[in-house]
Amino acid sequence: MVHVADLTQYIAELLAVDRFKDYGPNGLQIEGKKEINRIVCGVTACQALIDAAIEAKADAILVHHGYFWKGEDPCLVGMKAGRVRSLFRADLNLLAYHLPLDAHSELGNNAQLAKRLGFRIDGRFMGDAETGIGMHGSLPKPMSGEMLSAHINSVLDRSPLHIKGNDRPIKRIAWCSGGAQGYIEQAVALGVDAYLTGEVSEHTVHAAREYGIHFFAAGHHATERYGVQALASHLAEKFAIEQHYVDIGNPV
Repeated sequence: MVHVADLTQYIAELLAVDRFKDYGPNGLQIEGKKEINRIVCGVTACQALIDAAIEAKADAILVHHGYFWKGEDPCLVGMKAGRVRSLFRADLNLLAYHLPLDAHSELGNNAQLAKRLGFRIDGRFMGDAETGIGMHGSLPKPMSGEMLSAHINSVLDRSPLHIKGNDRPIKRIAWCSGGAQGYIEQAVALGVDAYLTGEVSEHTVHAAREYGIHFFAAGHHATERYGVQALASHLAEKFAIEQHYVDIGNPV
């Protein structure tokens, strides 16, 4: 069992939260009971995840996508009111970590994605050497676009959208989980053969074709399932608490 203040302080230091300018608050977003023995983790703090945490008799929910994003209506009405009401009624803590969880060198979404796909990490982009959330490196062996697409599908259980930019084998790749399709030009500037992210926009297709780079959109949810699991497992070992991952399926 761990006190929520001790847990949040530890995570803040572990993920270097203060170094990031994020789109929403990182850390304890909704306060519940003071002592935590069981955590349920997931990608997004949706109602289905809250319901699963309540059923599991969890003390806290740990997510990548929490609440209170910049630019959104701050009023707690409708769907948001329902979610927050459920958390308060169950005395559940909600802890959320966005960019810091993308960027962590071992537990982060992009480091975990590389680990599963077998990518060697050579460096970062979209930030400095410590806070850059995008990564670049090389494949374990050269692959065609079709081979890499099949490999991604086998690992993530998600068939990616593949825009074929050329016919050359892929040796070097850049990647950034989630909705990072807008950074394709930064990936091109690295001189890589391919760029992998979660989502795609209409203009991304034209950019990939005209720059001559392979582009893979493997799903926002599918590419961001692993950081929160790695963090929860780390916390469970560190503080001798229970943790359970609940996958709320999302085709995006």
